[in-house]
Formats: sequence, C-alpha cells, structure tokens
Amino acid sequence: MYLGEFQQMLLPRRGFLGFFAAAGRGLRAAPFQTDVTPPPQTPLCYGLVPDGASVQDPLQARGLVILPEGQPPVVLCAVDWLGIGNGSRDRWRIALARACGTTPERVALHTVHQHDAPGDDLSAQALLPSGMLLYDEAFAAAAVRRVAAAAKAARPRRITHIGVGKAPVDRIASNRRILGRDGKIQFGRMTSCRNSPHCDAAEGVIDPLLRSISFLADKRRVATLSYYATHPMSYYGKGEISSDFVGHARNAQRDTFQIHFTGAAGNIGAGKYNDGAPENRAALTARLGAAMTAARQTEEIVPYDGFRWVVSRVELPPRPGREFSEEAIVRALADEKLEARLRRNNARYLAFLRLTKAGRQIDLSAFHTGGAKVLHMPGELFVEYQLHAGTAMAAYGDYGPMYIGTRRAYDEGGYETSAVSRVGPAVEEMLHEGMRRLY
Repeated sequence: MYLGEFQQMLLPRRGFLGFFAAAGRGLRAAPFQTDVTPPPQTPLCYGLVPDGASVQDPLQARGLVILPEGQPPVVLCAVDWLGIGNGSRDRWRIALARACGTTPERVALHTVHQHDAPGDDLSAQALLPSGMLLYDEAFAAAAVRRVAAAAKAARPRRITHIGVGKAPVDRIASNRRILGRDGKIQFGRMTSCRNSPHCDAAEGVIDPLLRSISFLADKRRVATLSYYATHPMSYYGKGEISSDFVGHARNAQRDTFQIHFTGAAGNIGAGKYNDGAPENRAALTARLGAAMTAARQTEEIVPYDGFRWVVSRVELPPRPGREFSEEAIVRALADEKLEARLRRNNARYLAFLRLTKAGRQIDLSAFHTGGAKVLHMPGELFVEYQLHAGTAMAAYGDYGPMYIGTRRAYDEGGYETSAVSRVGPAVEEMLHEGMRRLY
C-alpha cells in the first residue's frame, strides 16, 4: 500500500473545505493536540522492548494547521511514537489532509521517536504470521481518527508576526559512533553509556543548537515549533510508557503551545552525559527545557510577510548486496527458528523494499517564512544531513528506510549502518539533490 493507490482520495471533499475557505485573510494558524497513549500490554518499539505494562506519563500528538493566504492548508504534526512508516504514514497523511481540506503532500508527519512508545507500520504487519504483532492495529487506527478529528476541530487565529530563535543545548547530545585509528567503528556510545572508557570521549560531530520558530498574534505566541537532534531517551525497555525527557521538557513550556520535532539524530544520543540511571531523566529534562526557553528569548520577531511550501520527491536506493535481497529477507521472515524480534524486523525490511521496488517515492518538504526555513526528512538521518542544510530540520518522517547514514559511514561499519539501514551509500547524493530542490 502506498500513496499512489489513494489518488482518488487526495482532493478534499466538499465537507472539508472550511480551512481552505479561511485561508484568504493573511496567515492563520490553528494548534491542536490529542492523547495517543496506548492501552496496557500494547507492543512498544515494534516489539523490540517489553510491552507497555504501565503508563508513566501520557503520549501526545501535537500539531499546527497553517493557513497561508491563497494557498491550501499545511499540516505539521509530531507524534510521541517510535515511528510511522510505509503504508501507515500514507494513512495518517491522507486522514489529516482530508480533515483539513488539503492534500497529503502538504502534511508533514513526524514522530518524536521515544522507544517506550508504539510504532505503526501496517505494510509490515500484513507480512507477519497471525499473532506476531508489531503494534496494536485497532488502537493505531483509532489514534489516526482522533488526531485527524483534533486537527479538524482546531480553531485558527490570525498570525501577525514570526519569531525565529536558537540556543545552545547544555550537556545532552553526543555522537554515538566512536572511531578507532583504522577509521572503523570501535565503540557505540548509544543513548546511555556506562562501564566503558569510551563513555567520556569527546562529544564528536553534533549540532549543538536547538532552533525554534514561533507564530504570534500581535505579541502573544500561538505556537512554537522547536527542533533538536538527539535520540530522545534517558532510559527505556522497562515496560513503562513514557514521552521521556523530550516530552517532559516540551510539556513544561508555559508561555506558548510547544510542538517539538526530533532532528537528524540517527547517530546522536545522550550517552556521554547519561548512564541510564532513572534520576538522569529529570536532569536532561531541565537542560532541554532551558534551551527551549532560551531559544524563544533570543527570537528575532518580524512581521509576517509570506509563506512558501516546497516539495521534492525522492526514490531512495535499496540496500545493495545479496544478504539484503528480497529472497534473503523472505527466507529470514519464514524461519520459525529465528527470534520473533528479528522476524518482525524482517517484515519491516521487506515492506520497505517491495514498496520501493514498486516505485514508491518519499516526499521531502520545506516551509519558508519569517526569513527561516524548515526541512522535513525521512528516517533516522545522521546529523551530517542537518549540518549540511544549516537550518532547522525535522527527521523521523517516513520511518520505512530506518537509519540513513552518509556514504562514508557505510564503510566505517557500526550498528547504524548494519541491517537496520535499508538504504545504500548512494542515498547521500540523492538526498542532497532532493534537499537542494527545497531551497
């Protein structure tokens, strides 16, 4: 299932034209949010960690419907889930587009990527044997309906000014990939790190800045979008559903409606500054929250003078090699002796590969306003893509390709460029070309 199969659904129905009709009076924006916390015993992290036995704190979908004068609406949405990929992402974008009177290419859907949270991939689930679950389909389908309903019911406000700010983040991000003298990966520092001298290695290549864009009605913020590149976990895998420190920091912002997007964090985590002890969650929350506040305080606020939305489509290159072929994946998926978590992964690999071979393209998109631009990208991008762009970036869009490394990283080895990356080294040039078309 992919977007091309839904061509008859792309145009908004007559009953969904309210937003578009309202888009002739300058810029308007409508924040929305709703709960997307799964029920007990829901698979988390696509079944790679224990199921959710309890809720430590609720999960949210937060978004903003933007109504630029003379244009169809744009929908931005960040969901406190691990990932939404393949046919599921198409389902979400179509539902949000129809709710808001626009088209799916004007919907930027992202996950924040917490691991004590569910994922959504109906294309992969359809390939698994009965009873082997990646996620709870009934819950996911209901969540799509709730989020779409919240977006449709959101109340637009007139926007007069745009604020653009940034601030350094203190002691969170560090590069996960520690290289040896031979240029190969010697150690993976990951989200947390302990019992290794490599934990204290230099931060490495990171983007130290949190960026924010606020939409203001006169002097009052209607919504603030923030962007920062790090895996958003302090600890996970204990069966406690949680939005973790990123969600906690976002929720603590009181003078605005904060919507947070995780940047290009495929090779970035808090491992230098986090040993996985539960008490570190509060410290990471405070540091990220302080950066969110500081970014707003540094905002350059300018009168609204226009909004531009740009889309660039790319067909990502499948991972080359016999071990990544469809035949190899089908054999692994059918192997009943293989661990269930590995069979689940192979279903995700096969879904992405088949959709790609069928010609499915992935949208890259960007908006330009107030002198700023924001790029919307797929997968678990390496931070180098964000540094190359030199601007705010939301990654974790279509989660089908999973990790997306640089060309050089595939030669270095390491976890992020192992089987969990479903694209090949040529992806760097393809994405760079696609990103150039967004400027």
